[in-house]
Amino acid sequence: MPAPAKSERAVPLLEVFGAFLKLGLSAFGGPTAHLGFFRSEFVERRAWLSDRQYADLVALAQFLPGPASSQTGAAVGFKVAGWPGLLAAWTAFTLPSALVMGVFAGLSGGWGGGGWLAGLKLAALAVVAQAVGGLWSTLVTGSGGEPARLRTLLALATAAALLVWPGPAAQGAALVMCGLVGWRWLASEEAPAVQDPASQGTGAQSFPLSPRGGLLLIGLVLAGLALLPLLAPLSPAAEFAATVYRAGALVFGGGHVVLPLLQGGLVPEFVSPERFLAGYGVANAVPGPLFTFATYLGAAQGAFSPILGAVIGTLAIFLPGLLLMVGALPLWAQLAAQPGMRRALGGINAGVTGLLLAALYDPVLTSAVHSPRDLALALLAYAALTAGRVPVWGVVGGAALAGWALRLGAGALTGG
Repeated sequence: MPAPAKSERAVPLLEVFGAFLKLGLSAFGGPTAHLGFFRSEFVERRAWLSDRQYADLVALAQFLPGPASSQTGAAVGFKVAGWPGLLAAWTAFTLPSALVMGVFAGLSGGWGGGGWLAGLKLAALAVVAQAVGGLWSTLVTGSGGEPARLRTLLALATAAALLVWPGPAAQGAALVMCGLVGWRWLASEEAPAVQDPASQGTGAQSFPLSPRGGLLLIGLVLAGLALLPLLAPLSPAAEFAATVYRAGALVFGGGHVVLPLLQGGLVPEFVSPERFLAGYGVANAVPGPLFTFATYLGAAQGAFSPILGAVIGTLAIFLPGLLLMVGALPLWAQLAAQPGMRRALGGINAGVTGLLLAALYDPVLTSAVHSPRDLALALLAYAALTAGRVPVWGVVGGAALAGWALRLGAGALTGG
């Protein structure tokens, strides 16, 4: 039976922070698992929202670009405690993972090309391959029929184009084209569950923000996309911020899609392919949001202060998605009712699947696999994730240990 929501009273800020900190320390498994943890905590246990209200927030987060679990959590904090609640929810959920990723960036710099890093890169290959399979089944094939054929064509054409013309400009152009094709030729996707704001409290009067204020926040996100690239030539920090912000603003289809968007602008200019993939492997093994991968990249780059880089990476990757989520809250009922928006989103989702498919080859496979032994370890890691249902943190840790052991054994055989 769906849990009833509490009355519309504010939840104490310390309670919001503590609830999200617990999840930031324990929520393994990626965005989909995070959303399940959130429902258990905020609908069933604490009754801050009803099932219907929570489902509407999840639908909006899935509809928008950005990190779905972080956006949903921030919206929950915003609903129960206003702007301070949003900040407390995001900080508490993000901080544990960000700290771990920042510390790992500092430690991994001295590991060189050791077996640990080789194992982490192979684990990243398995994780990305699993993500491609999951996205393909949900966003491309779906229920089959003519729309599935068109989405398949969009996904494969996007992958082919990005293998020939890599880079952030080509990625953006491909997603725009997929959106236009979807808007023109795809059948309307089924509308997400949206309730009458007056009856369910998910409309503007339930949040401390008017529709005009929501449009202002969305305008700020678009202004950032336009202005930050103009500032990029001023310094390496500005260039890094512009690249990470663009990735955070364009990530449709789940957290794994951030990999090619960041890779296109940061490798090898700021981070080597080896350290990039090692950090991605670890990001999948720690609790909390996958987007703290950008924290690692900021701390691992060598063009300016690592601490400043970690701060810029963390803020720039999350800010556009959070602003879009909050800005869309008072507009959601009208936005989700537009068939053209749903058709365009279907095309974009197919495109991001192709984008991740291209990244599976370059840089993931090309940087991780250098021998039949490497491919064998990657296949075992993939089997453990899929058929064995081993948690991601277990696969990442096991692959790192296996890489270290294989490198140690090879050194012993050669006398190194």
